[in-house]
Amino acid sequence: MQYGLCNLGVIPLRKEPDDTSEMVSQVLYGDLFKITDSRKQWFKIRLAFDKYEGWIDRKQLQLIEEETYRELHNAPINYNIDLVEFVEDSQHNLFPIPIGANLNALPILKHKFGGNRVTTVQPKSHLIKTSFLYLNAPYLWGGKTPFGIDCSGFTQMVYKLNGYALSRDASQQASQGEALSFIEESEPGDLAFFDNNEGEIIHVGIIMKDNYIIHAHGKVRIDRLDHSGIYNAERREHTHKLRVIKKVV
Repeated sequence: MQYGLCNLGVIPLRKEPDDTSEMVSQVLYGDLFKITDSRKQWFKIRLAFDKYEGWIDRKQLQLIEEETYRELHNAPINYNIDLVEFVEDSQHNLFPIPIGANLNALPILKHKFGGNRVTTVQPKSHLIKTSFLYLNAPYLWGGKTPFGIDCSGFTQMVYKLNGYALSRDASQQASQGEALSFIEESEPGDLAFFDNNEGEIIHVGIIMKDNYIIHAHGKVRIDRLDHSGIYNAERREHTHKLRVIKKVV
């Protein structure tokens, strides 16, 4: 088994080992992973944070030893909290990194960082404040940054920046936490999940106070939430059908 970490700001995680293949997620600076397969210029990886799998270009990583992988994986949270920052190598080259980048590998990569970071678990009340950092970020299938993000990437990153672990996809996140019977039982920071006509979970957002929800749909936006689902006032219609509300924290 080989191990690696992402030494660039953000790289695509693809469904198949091909540059034209669907981007299923993104790997951020400092993310750790196991290498489970290889094919020519590609590595198949399993991310340490959420066990998500996909293919990355083997030029976009740094190999590390298993012992280093385990030490970094067990280290306390240490994330960049600025929307965009830079790390600097020994040759004074700058590398841009996004919010949520893992800074525990700075000594391994011989990089310096002078920005703001979060190193402790935050209270649940901080989730909504963090979610506003992504407001108006454009929707991007598989995205996890303010320059493009999908619905479950948004919820995962908001929770991650506060010290809580969510799975990657909305359907996986829906299996976490405690189900609530009514919207009235929910608190700001709880998750609302939405399904399609076949009953499949296809969307997730973060509940705010006063029956509002922040979610990624076209962009990260704020809409009304009622017992039927998400109501878009601009379109004067419900855009998503409510399935379940979950309390994870």
